[in-house]
Amino acid sequence: MTTAARPYVRDGIEFDQIAVRGIRVSGYHGVNANEREDGQLFLADVVVHVNTRTAAVGDDLSRSVNYSEVADRTAEILAGSPFKLIEAVAEHIARELLEIEGAECVDVTVHKPQAPLHVEFKDVTITIRRDLRDGSLSADKRIGSSAGFSDDPLDPGAGPARDIMDERPAQPVPAVIALGGNLGDVEPTFREALAALHRVPGVEVRAASPLVRSVPEGGADQPDYLNAVARIHTSLAPRQLLAACNGIEMLYGRDRTVPGSARTLDLDLITYDGVTGESPDLTLPHPRAHLRGFVLLPWAHMEPDATLEPYGRVADLARQAAFDGVTVVGPQWPHVPAPDALSPASAPSVPSAPAQRSAEATPTPRLEPEVADWQPEQPSAASPAPGAPEPSQGEHAPEPGPEHRPSAPSAPSQPGVPRRASFGVARQTPPADESGHSGHQ
Repeated sequence: MTTAARPYVRDGIEFDQIAVRGIRVSGYHGVNANEREDGQLFLADVVVHVNTRTAAVGDDLSRSVNYSEVADRTAEILAGSPFKLIEAVAEHIARELLEIEGAECVDVTVHKPQAPLHVEFKDVTITIRRDLRDGSLSADKRIGSSAGFSDDPLDPGAGPARDIMDERPAQPVPAVIALGGNLGDVEPTFREALAALHRVPGVEVRAASPLVRSVPEGGADQPDYLNAVARIHTSLAPRQLLAACNGIEMLYGRDRTVPGSARTLDLDLITYDGVTGESPDLTLPHPRAHLRGFVLLPWAHMEPDATLEPYGRVADLARQAAFDGVTVVGPQWPHVPAPDALSPASAPSVPSAPAQRSAEATPTPRLEPEVADWQPEQPSAASPAPGAPEPSQGEHAPEPGPEHRPSAPSAPSQPGVPRRASFGVARQTPPADESGHSGHQ
């Protein structure tokens, strides 16, 4: 009975496996002259670690790894130029398979059952694992990286910092992530994405904003978006954090083949501990965040005193931003889910003037313990941003029923030791726009 290869986990996320076993080819590898002249039987078992979620949802072969190509490339190496050592054969197979679009890691076992031994035996094998964290293996396939440098959170200290975006802080620092999406079950996706982000080593999600609904920018013919922001603390460098966010996007089926198209999930890095800088793949702070109501409105409700350098207080920016088409639909999210948040009928109109503050301030929302196994720090009461629309307290913020009441909070996890998720994830190679941020967000 054939069993699955040991899991390949990166950024706390477990990849899927595509395996082809028992590839049989006559080859000419060996130290002895007769082996290189007469040839003998070689076999190979290969496992490619890859995300299959997008391919499965769309039933689209082009978004997965073609196992026929895996078998063909492996057979070409086995039957090709001779090597003295089967270790070299396995290494060249691994390098060849890592060139396949979508392959993040490969396991290769080469069998030499006719090896010239002096005792009775069944088989001789060599098994290796190679992945893209090795800067010499297709390093250009990884986000924010070039040959010789690693931005992998599981490989801290690999390569010197190229710029400020590679500098890791001595202690965890605050950052703000914006969430957006308009395809599929967006609200549950947001919850799962925040939980997955929290499980990334070096990331702790502290708070999440109310949920807002917004129309696509530029009048694009797309469904309306849901948006929110989250406050995190992180010990990752900015470029590492961006890579982790892009990986989670791909985990939930983000398709970047058409720029500006509708998407299942955006995770954009808005600010990082006051860092200001620009590089080909990332600009901080986000160059358009100070103009976007769907970022400023939820952020102002989550943190009324927050500042977006160098532009000023978020609440002041929120007053200046155009709120046309931006509506609060989940004032108590994520403490209380916002059902049917994308339905036009469920969205209240934007008030023409700032609504009067509620008599009882709504606390900063928290994720439900059963949705994410982390417990944010106890928030202080948050008041609406001056001049920003007050969240509606009507039918869109129902009194929590039994199905919405979170269970008793568990003890907070130790700082810096978040739990890990176990998901399949796609490769992190979306082409960034000029700022390193994409699409509606």
